[in-house]
Order: sequence, then C-alpha cells, then structure tokens
Amino acid sequence: MQHGSAPRRKKPAAKTASERGRAPAGAASAPGLITARIAELGDWRGDVLRRVRALIKQADPGISEEWKWRGTPVWAHAGGVCTGESYREVVKLTFFKGASLPDPAALFNSSIEGNVRRAIDIRQGDAIDERALKDLIRAAVALNVSAKKK
Repeated sequence: MQHGSAPRRKKPAAKTASERGRAPAGAASAPGLITARIAELGDWRGDVLRRVRALIKQADPGISEEWKWRGTPVWAHAGGVCTGESYREVVKLTFFKGASLPDPAALFNSSIEGNVRRAIDIRQGDAIDERALKDLIRAAVALNVSAKKK
C-alpha cells in the first residue's frame, strides 16, 4: 500500500438471481420456485402456504404466479393481488391494495394502519376462513381489472 492511499475495499459479492428476484438461468418457472419454497419450508408454514396458494387459484383460476423481491411469491391478475411471505412465526399475505378492499370477515390483522396495503398474518394453528379469503382475492382482482379499464 502506498503512503497516504486509502485501503482497498473488497467488492461485495454479486447477488444471486433469486436475491434479485429472478430465477437463475435454466431454473424453474415462478410456479416451480414457489413449489420449491413450500417444500423447503417443510413445516406448518409450508402447509399454510400450500393451502392459501390453492385457495387463491380456486378463487381466480386466471391468476398468475410470479417470483419477486429476493424470492417472494406474488399472485397477480391485471396487477399485483398479494404476496405470500413466510417468517419464523407467521405466513403473511400482503394485499397490494388491501385498504381499498371490503373485508367484512375482518381477515386483515396486520399492516392495517397503512393507506394502501393490508396483510393477513397466519400463525401456526390458526383457522383460515376459506370463503372469506376467496372473496377477498376476487375483490382484489376485480379492483385491479376495473382500474385497468379506466
């Protein structure tokens, strides 16, 4: 090192494709990556994510699955509907436009102070109101579709 020069800093490691929210070249599609995440969890969180994924698809068979933001499952139809994140204590379904959605069953129990998003935190052993969740998915899709028509 020359006198008076700053020490050289190491370059940070390049982010992996999944950290950038993309599947690595040759990797599975978004649905395949979501399936792999469910299997990888291997506990109650995987079971919950599998179950809500099935309910989302039942509510809207035309919904698409995406893999974004460092490996977050996202469901979309005419725009983002919700994400399905897994944490140590909770599986969180965050609805992009949740503040604009009717929630007569009071499913939203997290991020309720925000002006746009709302979330449902599902903990181990929590019951899922399947009908109300499907209604919420359908309402989110309808809101997205109506916004696209304007």
